Amino acid sequence: METRTSSYPDSLRAPAWLFTLRLPSRGRGLRAVGGARAGAGHWAGRRPASRTAACGRVAPPAAMSAAFRKAAKSGQRPHRERAQPAARRKLGLLEKKKDYRLRADDYRKKQSALRALQRAALDRNPDEFYFRMTRARLQDGVHIIKQPKDEVTPEQVKVMRTQDLKYVEMKRVAEAKKIERLKSELHLLDAEGKQSNKHVFFFDTKKEVQEFDIATHLNTVPELVDRVYNRPTIATLQKESLKGATDPAHLKKLAQQRKNQYDLLKQRIEREKTMFVIAQKIQTRKDLLDKTQKVKVKKETTNGPAIYKFKFQRKR
Repeated sequence: METRTSSYPDSLRAPAWLFTLRLPSRGRGLRAVGGARAGAGHWAGRRPASRTAACGRVAPPAAMSAAFRKAAKSGQRPHRERAQPAARRKLGLLEKKKDYRLRADDYRKKQSALRALQRAALDRNPDEFYFRMTRARLQDGVHIIKQPKDEVTPEQVKVMRTQDLKYVEMKRVAEAKKIERLKSELHLLDAEGKQSNKHVFFFDTKKEVQEFDIATHLNTVPELVDRVYNRPTIATLQKESLKGATDPAHLKKLAQQRKNQYDLLKQRIEREKTMFVIAQKIQTRKDLLDKTQKVKVKKETTNGPAIYKFKFQRKR
């Protein structure tokens, strides 16, 4: 790298101790080295049009040359990728290198997976016990895995996929209110079937137990002994006259209506139970979206959701 100074007359030339210019051999610009004033080297790195700029000639502005370069690029032909030839247009877009890479990587992954499966099949011992044998059976020389029982009924799947938790809960509450209203209208809920409660009679001797007659003890007729909701005494039956329908055809019609009401009540109870199970399963699936560590305690069934035990986290 050579060092030069300005060629002005001695009367106009600045003293040599003020600054010195170092000119690169390949015209990379000017760099001020040394100097008594602060900022003497701030104009380093400028690119003059030629070396004569250091000798007093004015160089064209750098911004103007940059503008010309940008304007020249506007006339360049835009880059276009080669398209599919017209004869092969039916095959779709022309495959580029990046498309080939994706296809090749996918092919290599599949081939490596197949090789791993073939290696595992060759290394497998036919006499060794595997736990899958407990839930598989051999049919026509082919092992068939036993399918587990459905944990969710098709009706539950349809409701869980199409309805929201709030809607299911609203329908369940509506069914519960209808059940309560039917129960209040039907007073013969305990007419059929064995009663859970018992009426105990106490006696002093075994002879009294053997001679005990419940109809005589309750002072009623034997036909009304099983009626715990309305059991009139003999005196009441003698004093009062029968009220209501006594025609056999009309009584049969009333009995059929009462049976229909009980069937409707049974259906509503089953529907309310189904809605309750569906709501629990939807809530369980929402809870599983939490990233908290969890362990399954009980599997899911048609009558109840799966039970998970979540790791305890201290709430701040």
